[in-house]
Parts: sequence; structure tokens; C-alpha cells
Amino acid sequence: MKKLIQKLTDTYSPSGYEEAIRDVILAEIKELAEDIRVDALGNIIAKKGKHGKRVMVAAHMDEIGLIATHIDESGFVYFTSVGGSNPRYLPGGHVRFVNGVLGVIGSERISKANVVQPIDKLFVDVGATSAAECPVQVGDMAAFVHPNVQMGGRLVAKSLDDRIGVAVAIETMRRLKSGPNEVFFVFSVQEELGTRGAIVSAYGIDPEIGIGLDVSHTGDTPNSIRRELALGAGPAIMVKDSRMLYDPKVVAWMEGTAKKAKIPVQREVLVGGSTDARAIQVTRLGVPTGGLAIPCRYIHSPSEMIDYEDVENAVKLLTALLSAPIEL
Repeated sequence: MKKLIQKLTDTYSPSGYEEAIRDVILAEIKELAEDIRVDALGNIIAKKGKHGKRVMVAAHMDEIGLIATHIDESGFVYFTSVGGSNPRYLPGGHVRFVNGVLGVIGSERISKANVVQPIDKLFVDVGATSAAECPVQVGDMAAFVHPNVQMGGRLVAKSLDDRIGVAVAIETMRRLKSGPNEVFFVFSVQEELGTRGAIVSAYGIDPEIGIGLDVSHTGDTPNSIRRELALGAGPAIMVKDSRMLYDPKVVAWMEGTAKKAKIPVQREVLVGGSTDARAIQVTRLGVPTGGLAIPCRYIHSPSEMIDYEDVENAVKLLTALLSAPIEL
């Protein structure tokens, strides 16, 4: 699975420009489902199984990025965030525009070294000497450049949010035999812009049960806010986030399955943010929905970190959940 994770995170596909990562995923799953289609918005919908509960499992394939808003007379590219890039992580970082142009993020001169520059004071230097020479135009999108690095049992890369959820879904498809449920694996687009892909795919599938796969913040670094989630302690079963309450029956089903299979798990209450699970939960007449999260440090930075054992245990749990008849 590590080679798969590297292939996924090495691909550049910010929100709205998911074609490259979609091609990678389609190549990986082409033999793993009875039916695979791409909808009008660009979501991949892969169905496995023909009977039982209709289950939607969603992991988003887009990543955060930048979009050019202005090119100044010297060829520096000013930008805004696509999907919540944190300005404290940006200066000195490298980016790659969708057209292949590379750049480094710089900042205007500051008088106080401990002040974080807002995004409108940052720019991308692409090596141009004038606006006419600049190979980037207003509206061009970029994603971060960062190598995939293994540190013992930890993995560091850009776009682990949510390529790691994509990897969990693909590996689960590999391990899942034709079971008692009709499972729709959805690799969604534009989650970072408001779960747009999951909204339309959930409407089309009309699931009876939903599961969102994503990452969630940890509380295991020095001076972090008080929260229980830690790397290496197992995947997290979501209880609440800032936009939804996860269905208690689904939470109990997930926790009971984990206990029976002796898979370590954590509980998560996410103070800020949400996932594709919310879009599933409120589709049509409503769907009982749960969330499975991979603990992750430094989310929405070029150097996100996860523990490989958490990923493996997430695959084991998701496979166990989908392999048996579901009664909530």
C-alpha cells in the first residue's frame, strides 16, 4: 500500500482539476468493481456487490491549492487559497501549477519576524522578470510540491488529505470479496470547496448507509489543543464535527465491529471542519452516516504526517464493516 500512497500523493490535482488523480485511481480499480462510472462533475463511482444494504463510502480525491489572482509588472504571481491553505505553512514552499510551471512562495518584507503574513502579502516567484514573460495567468491553479518521506512507521507527504482515504478505499476494494452489501465506493471531487462532489454523488446513489473517509487533527504534539486523537493509536470513529452529528447507531456498529475484530480505534470530536459524510447524511430524505478518520498532523500543509499502522487498521475495520450483513 505504501507504493500506492506515494503514487497518489505524487499526483497534482487541486480542487476542480482532478483529471490527473482520477486517471490514477481508475487504473488502480479497473479490475476491482462490477461497475465503474464517472459522473458529470467528475466523481468516480465504483460499485461492488449486488445485494443487501446500499452503502456509500466516500473519500475525496482533490487537494488544497492556490489560484493566481494577479501578475505584477515584475512577473510575481499573487494568489488566494483554494481549500484553506494555512498562511503560516506557505513561505518558502514550492508549488506546481497545473500547466507544469514550478514556483517558490515568497513574502513581502516584514518588520516583525513573529507575525504571520496574510495570504494577500504572499506571492509565487516563477523566475519571470516581467508580466509579459510570466508563464502563469490569472486563474491558473497550483498544488504543493513535497516528496513522500518515510520516517520509521510514519509517512510524510503533501495531499494525505485525503489521498490516504483514497488509498484506504482502494485497498478495501482489493480485500473485499463479493459480500452481502451493495457498496458504492465514491472518489469525490471538490470536497475542499464544500463537499460538492459528494453532494451530487450521494443524490444519485440514494444510499441507505454512508461512511466518510478522511483525515482528522491530532492532539499529540507539544502545546497542542486538548484533544484525544494521537498517531499510532488506531483510526478514529467520528462522533461529531463542526457541521454534523454522526449517527449514534452507526458509531455503535463501527465500535462493535472494531471490538469484535480486536482493531484499535479512537473516538473523535472534530472542533473545526467537516467531511463528505455531511453531504451523504443530508441527501434526499436523510442517511444514517458515520465517519472513519486517519489521525494526521499538520493538516493543510505541504508536510502532512500519518502513521502507517493507523492506515492498515482503517482498511481492516472498513473491510470488516462491509463484509457482514448490516443491521443498525
